[in-house]
Amino acid sequence: METDCTRDDARVNGIAPLPAGTRLLHIGPHKTGTTSIQGALFAARDLLPAHGVVFPAHTRHPMEAALAACARPAMLGDPVPTGRHWRKLLEQVNATGGRTSVVSSEFFADAEDDATAARIVEQLGGDRVHVLVTLRPLAKIMPSQWQQYVQNGLRMDYGNWLEHMLRKAPYEQPNPSFWRRHRHDRLVERWVRAAGPERVTVVVVDDRDKGGLLRTFEALLGLPQNLLQPVPDTANRSLTLAETEMLRNLNKEFRGNELPAELYSRLVRNGAVMHMKNACSPSPEDVKIATPVWALEAAAAIGAEMAGRIGGTGVRVIGDPALLSAVPGPQVREAPAEPRIAPEVAAQALYGALAAAAAAPVRHTDPAKARTVHQTPSKELVKVLGHRCLKRLRRR
Repeated sequence: METDCTRDDARVNGIAPLPAGTRLLHIGPHKTGTTSIQGALFAARDLLPAHGVVFPAHTRHPMEAALAACARPAMLGDPVPTGRHWRKLLEQVNATGGRTSVVSSEFFADAEDDATAARIVEQLGGDRVHVLVTLRPLAKIMPSQWQQYVQNGLRMDYGNWLEHMLRKAPYEQPNPSFWRRHRHDRLVERWVRAAGPERVTVVVVDDRDKGGLLRTFEALLGLPQNLLQPVPDTANRSLTLAETEMLRNLNKEFRGNELPAELYSRLVRNGAVMHMKNACSPSPEDVKIATPVWALEAAAAIGAEMAGRIGGTGVRVIGDPALLSAVPGPQVREAPAEPRIAPEVAAQALYGALAAAAAAPVRHTDPAKARTVHQTPSKELVKVLGHRCLKRLRRR
């Protein structure tokens, strides 16, 4: 076990660890490696206390608590987060006592104003709180964020969405949350005003270094190297262009027929999409979401401006800020391939929706045995579906 003394003095890869007893608040934003960090911390939660660190949440990602703290709505059709979620997380953090603790949710980046950020910092421990912001280039965030918005009901295609986000002032439609999250200089400035520059660290993620972000967290927390390991999560993978286009067209039909939002959450996002992502892995032949050159250059220019302003805040920056303004190679071919959904992918999506509609929640007294639809074997779901159909036929 490390002592307080060694934690304060030791450096790993030139990174000085945070003082013992720090409450590390990782605010994302979205699409900057948050899921990999949350998965690794949650998987190692039983090993962390031996090194003076606690992961206090009972789930990998305390999303409801973060949404409640920021007074933000849930995803389309999901239950509304309440103050109870946030108070529960605060209780878990307070129970860690004088040990270092880590709270991670990209939805903290959705805090709209200084007052909200300041309240979150104060409630989590005031001067003990250290805010961590992870950043990637906008050019890499935009396609991932667009398909994520489609998974929450967006009907606009990628090209039109880019026009709105980059060329149509005030750049707030159709997704006002995009620049609240990804105008990274303003995000950092907002949290600097809440915590002070000496208690904010910015990490620029280098996608070429696959384990770099995990090693950075280990160094900041004073953990042994390689204690945090990546955890595969197919449910969090991005959709291919064909999958996204299929879902986007489904969104048009869903909204056009004014179906209930709760139905979208259950049948589409947590039924069709979730089962499709778990059952089907993308192949090298799948057409990727391609960003046109004009948008790549616009994103790089914004990235350069943001890097300059972040550098002037006085926060600690780990990594190379120049990565935020790098222009990737062109992603658009002269004759782009037509995205086509494979029959088996479409079948898995349809099956996921049917299974979600037919399968009753399996109630267990042991929470470890509880499963969601996409975690249940197909044969078992088919039996449930068949029994439910038979019951309905008999009623008629």
